[in-house]
Amino acid sequence: MPTAGHVTVKVFDLLGCEVATLADEMQEAGYHAVDFDGASLASGVYIYRLQAGSFVSSRKMMLMK
Repeated sequence: MPTAGHVTVKVFDLLGCEVATLADEMQEAGYHAVDFDGASLASGVYIYRLQAGSFVSSRKMMLMK
């Protein structure tokens, strides 16, 4: 992140239901990482959404067990 701000990282299934919130907090500028434990989820495709200030990015990820 280039500047400090409120960050949310959420994971959704393909139906659009939120299955996890990985971050929902103020964070300082710099590099950050979050851990995702999908042990309680089924294998398949999920969407994660990163929102930091006015920046929003959504990407697909594959969960394989």
